[in-house]
Amino acid sequence: MPKISIIGCGWLGRPLSENLKKSYDVECFSRETTEDDSVFWQADTFIIAINTKDNYLNTLQKISTLTKASANIILTSSTSVYREFDEEVNEEALITKRALQIEAEELVQDLRKETLVLRLGGLMGDGRVAGRCKKVSTFSDGPVNYIHQADVIKIIKEFIDKKITKGVFNLVSPEHPLRSQVHKRNSEKYGFTLGTFEGETHKIVSSEKMIKQLGYTFIYPNPLDF
Repeated sequence: MPKISIIGCGWLGRPLSENLKKSYDVECFSRETTEDDSVFWQADTFIIAINTKDNYLNTLQKISTLTKASANIILTSSTSVYREFDEEVNEEALITKRALQIEAEELVQDLRKETLVLRLGGLMGDGRVAGRCKKVSTFSDGPVNYIHQADVIKIIKEFIDKKITKGVFNLVSPEHPLRSQVHKRNSEKYGFTLGTFEGETHKIVSSEKMIKQLGYTFIYPNPLDF
């Protein structure tokens, strides 16, 4: 049975590991017990789902040196790489504004031939509710680029099941209602005060490439139903 190691077993990594354990031998990284010579690093596939804090690039460099050369790496990146755009974009977009996330993608791709980069949209579900934020009360309006946790987990499993080990793919729900619509729906559902909206954005991140590659049907295609 192929062995999968997950680095970053938090909000996404832990439920992902529980799902994958139904079909694969899966282990989560532990800061307390996973040593550099652990069998953890002998896996066939590594899923990196860590945040960009704590010397992110150095951490990715070390991960690449500890994993065996034949291992596949799945790097969870972010659609924030498209921050310079205010229009519909896909994976072919020429990104000119350098950011940590792009540097991370390029670093891992340079170190490992078999790298699958998944650019995740705004992560929602399992306690994450758009608009329910204590620190921010004013938002710009425009189409949202969200994805539900359940879809991220299902998509990653399908990539693994179909042995797709290379490429860059956006993971964003195919429907893009306005942020004000989503926040209003959630405020009514969860009982929080609706913020205000100033300004307007127009960026839509397309996930058509992933949908065609996998023949994927979303569990939650519309963020209004999250």
